[in-house]
Amino acid sequence: QVRLEESGGGVVQAGGSLRLSCAASVGSFNSYAMGWFRQGPGKEREAVAGVSWSGGTIRYADSVKGRFTISRDNAKKTVYLQMNNLKPEDTAVYYCSAGAGLRLLSQSGYDYWGQGTQVTVSS
Repeated sequence: QVRLEESGGGVVQAGGSLRLSCAASVGSFNSYAMGWFRQGPGKEREAVAGVSWSGGTIRYADSVKGRFTISRDNAKKTVYLQMNNLKPEDTAVYYCSAGAGLRLLSQSGYDYWGQGTQVTVSS
């Protein structure tokens, strides 16, 4: 079983920063690729970033390149998403996920999902 819990969401003004964390309850955290996805109001869930089990491969959606950074600490069984220069269009519920990660930005490659944390960016 894999249990994921996101934290760090909140309300921030445009141009501000937030750091999301995802704590995993799993026997072998380093066996999983980890990803961040988001779903804005009235929109479909979309990929934000993904990182391989070793941290050696990272992928970002074009919309967040240069602004967001995904990282993982296997010893702490935690994955992070540092979000800088936030924009109103970043407003969404952000979800942490774990899976095989054959394609790091593909939802089909992930098997487990957290409950999500709300990020609201005001203009």
